[in-house]
Amino acid sequence: MSEAPVHPPEYRRRRFLNWFPLGLTYATFYMGRYNLNVASKSMMDMFHLTKAEFGVIATAGFWTYALSVMFNGPLADRIGGKKAILIGAVGASLLNLVIGLLFLNGWQTKLIVGMSLLYALNQYFQSFGALSVVKVNAPWFHVKERGVFGGIFGIMISSGYFLAMTVGGWILSYLPWYMVFLIPSAAIFLMFLVDLFLVKDTPKDAGFENFNTGDATAHETGQPPLKYAELMRRVFTNPVIVTLIVAEFCTGFVRQGLMLWFVPFLAEVHKIEHGSALFSIATAGTTVGGILGGMLCGYLSDRWFQSRRPPVAFIFYLGQIVALFWLGHTHSPTAAAYLIGFSCMWIFGVHGMLSGTASMDFGGTRAASTVAGMLDGVQYLASGLTGFLMGHFLDKWGWGSWTWMIMPFSLIGALLMTRLWNETPLKNRPAPAEGTLEEHRPLVEDEA
Repeated sequence: MSEAPVHPPEYRRRRFLNWFPLGLTYATFYMGRYNLNVASKSMMDMFHLTKAEFGVIATAGFWTYALSVMFNGPLADRIGGKKAILIGAVGASLLNLVIGLLFLNGWQTKLIVGMSLLYALNQYFQSFGALSVVKVNAPWFHVKERGVFGGIFGIMISSGYFLAMTVGGWILSYLPWYMVFLIPSAAIFLMFLVDLFLVKDTPKDAGFENFNTGDATAHETGQPPLKYAELMRRVFTNPVIVTLIVAEFCTGFVRQGLMLWFVPFLAEVHKIEHGSALFSIATAGTTVGGILGGMLCGYLSDRWFQSRRPPVAFIFYLGQIVALFWLGHTHSPTAAAYLIGFSCMWIFGVHGMLSGTASMDFGGTRAASTVAGMLDGVQYLASGLTGFLMGHFLDKWGWGSWTWMIMPFSLIGALLMTRLWNETPLKNRPAPAEGTLEEHRPLVEDEA
């Protein structure tokens, strides 16, 4: 694998002006997505919903996201990441506005059905977020730089959780509760305007030369977008990507199993309410833990494991088991608050590494959104099970069963990573003539 190019300062500055607005946009997407999580206890109490009933709303959104992201991935590969992020931003902003205005006007009837439909539509537009970030950034980052980008991607996610959970908690404490929908609507639309003017799909669009990124489709630079059938063939005939898809199913169950239910868990088990110091510690911990996990994953991957992602993911899956076991068994409210962030460090590190970095590596510049869509989509198929199904079992068995339902998926994820231990995008490919674009060959060869 070739070494990363040395970029001039003006290129790095322009690249920052590309990924930083995208990162902020993705963070506001989270603010307009996980506002449902932060408002979960308020909604269940206000409208007398069981955990299973509230879980139906979450599942409707998760499964809509899962299906949408799988179809929108190839779409983003064809139309480009910038158009995709703009479409997603307009739709997510509008849906959050509609939900907030309905609650502002006293919405009470057929809440579960209506909210499920609206939240599902919101999740359709939300599905463009991660795809766009990966698609736009793939041409700007060499493979050797993408471990660091995985850390950046983790920071984006963690910043979104800060806006959704911590800022959302402050909103619930000081403003009418439906403002957790109206304020994100305004924030997302603001970032739509910023992206419209700043984001460029490729270095060439910003006045620089495109370069060989060293990923699985780097040798195909300048060719037209792949057709849908070809994209699907490349994904499902690639054993590495298929294994990553199964691993991300596990990640999705672990991630949303924690994030969807930790607010009512803290309230009902440890009496930690919105606006309290311990609630702020827990919600800020999702951000701090996520940032630490993302940066540590990226650093270890690029510096210690020669840009191999699976060994780091293996370590972090095992870290999830330890953190979740401790969270489920502590009797201390203070420890529980801090353990939310500690658990997020291990969970978000894997999520950023696999969804943000491995999708670019193994999908390549031309199929980055498709692979990201598959990885993100199966995550949300699993996430849907943490809604109505986990809600049902929590109603039946209580909070003592919570982390025990999550930990087996971390173990499966760790075992899957042992099958990919030494995989890189260009592993076991013959080296062609030095200096040619064919220096980088795809993991899955084109058929003759």
